[in-house]
Amino acid sequence: MTDDDANGPERIRSIAVHRGDVASALEATLRSNREVVLRVTPPFSGRMRARLHVRDADGPESERTEGDDTRAPIHVDPRSLVASVPPYPEVDETAAEHPDADVETRRNRHAEAVEAWREQVRASIVDSVAFDVADGGDDGTSNGKIHEVRVTALG
Repeated sequence: MTDDDANGPERIRSIAVHRGDVASALEATLRSNREVVLRVTPPFSGRMRARLHVRDADGPESERTEGDDTRAPIHVDPRSLVASVPPYPEVDETAAEHPDADVETRRNRHAEAVEAWREQVRASIVDSVAFDVADGGDDGTSNGKIHEVRVTALG
């Protein structure tokens, strides 16, 4: 193991994710043009916490230069943290199921369908996840090195 490996993302054995963060990230990703992820930030250790993060919300993740030993954060797609992503309930679909209901009843039924979807996602967190350990950080380059870690679901 090189010094780079000792301090790099390869040393991560497990990540902890909050079930609600996974559901929120997945919902935002499916319902908008934003890319919402679970982010693991350096310094890396054996057990890490992955937190909700909107990619590119604050500009570039890192202004790294060649020879800079700072590490870029790891972004985990929420879809990779769910065993099977259920279809998101669309307003038109829930309205079509109850065509004679008044507007308030339709809103309530749609809210119930969305909450049921969120609960299904929260109950479907995987036991492990793999991510690409990219050599230049999170700039889209890949060295093809995949690292698999355990997932601990909180909440």
